[in-house]
Amino acid sequence: MLRFAKNKFGEQIHVAWQDFNMTDLPVPLDAHSHEDQIFMPYFLFHWDPQRPHTGKGASRRGGIVTRWYELERAGKLSDKERLFLEQATAQPVSFFEVLWSETGQRIGLRDILIGMETEVVERSASRVLQTGDIVYGQVWNLEVLSILGCMAPIRIPPSWKSEVITLRKKLRRKIAKQNRALIADDLLRHADAIRLTYLTIRDALNRPPQLANTDGDPLVFHTLKFRIESPEKAFEGLAPLAFGQSKEELLEDAEFNKNGKLRSVTFDWRKKGNAKIPSWDNTILGHLKISGRSLVAEVNSENRAIRFRAEVEKRLGASAVHQSTAAQTADEMLAKAPRRAAAQVKKNDEFVETLLRDPEARSRIQDTIQKQVEDWVHQKIPVLGGRTPLQAVGDPDGKEIVESLLLDWERHADEGAYQPGLGPDFNAVRKLLNLTPTAS
Repeated sequence: MLRFAKNKFGEQIHVAWQDFNMTDLPVPLDAHSHEDQIFMPYFLFHWDPQRPHTGKGASRRGGIVTRWYELERAGKLSDKERLFLEQATAQPVSFFEVLWSETGQRIGLRDILIGMETEVVERSASRVLQTGDIVYGQVWNLEVLSILGCMAPIRIPPSWKSEVITLRKKLRRKIAKQNRALIADDLLRHADAIRLTYLTIRDALNRPPQLANTDGDPLVFHTLKFRIESPEKAFEGLAPLAFGQSKEELLEDAEFNKNGKLRSVTFDWRKKGNAKIPSWDNTILGHLKISGRSLVAEVNSENRAIRFRAEVEKRLGASAVHQSTAAQTADEMLAKAPRRAAAQVKKNDEFVETLLRDPEARSRIQDTIQKQVEDWVHQKIPVLGGRTPLQAVGDPDGKEIVESLLLDWERHADEGAYQPGLGPDFNAVRKLLNLTPTAS
């Protein structure tokens, strides 16, 4: 079929690539060659530039390449070849959750959209897929076994299951008046919407991670400099920004001149509580240094820089003059000082290792980690529609998303997100949520 497609439709493959990606300007096919394993089946079996995207014609089985191939090969195809073509064109491409995997042999899959469970013979993918992974692909049901006829090259983590469940809700709303469950024909009819969800997930997974602070702001380090009248006046005006600390505590490590006048002092800009982590009684928003007639503040986002400048203008008025604001990303900071950064990381690791040798300190750290994890059940989560996990488990879709988030979190813990020997008890969290515990 590849040879046939090259001869008959080779010049149109880039049009098919545009259609597959649903854009006139996709990443060039050559630069996305790993996508061949999901794009080429689309090109051979499903692509049809004349097919309407909505209505009854949208679910017409078989693309233009397949239909021409069957015409030219009429009477020459074996029964097995006909079965392959039938499955390739008649089965929907969907999202499957891995239920279990027998390495090098087979995989148990559940179609997240219609709920059907299937056992497929699969050697290579079964070596890398884990329980909870999501794959975008197509199952072919042959005479005595089922196989993955095609599969996208990315392994979708459990944390992205919410996107698929959102899609499922949309598809269910489209058939709500028919008072029935989703079936395979619905998936064929809405193949474009399903593929669009895959493309959204694919592109998001390929983007570099976006670092953010606890406010959700992009991580960009800002240094603000001000000219001040005196360190005493600046300290008196800005000391209230250090939530939870008295002026006496802030001045414990300050420097004074011979006359007992304040020369320099450093302290943190803090606010009460933390929106993301309820167990924190305060959040550090920035670091301040007052020295002579200079005030320097360091914050980690543009929003915090704007807020701090407003605080200075409100509290110090004309006695403080803004001189400059410099900004740099985390990558830029590391590029300028890679050795110092590496040395600091090593120093921090050594400090943590020393600290963990103390049984009492280790126990307190473990308790802190566990409390933070258990507090998660009361946090409002965007993918849960702004609900807390405790609220979301009350409906089937929300419960499914919460379980996928916990599974993803567990994976990160297993992969070294915490210090060796430390880590949360996720079954304690499941108990709080009335979810079934997993095997240790």
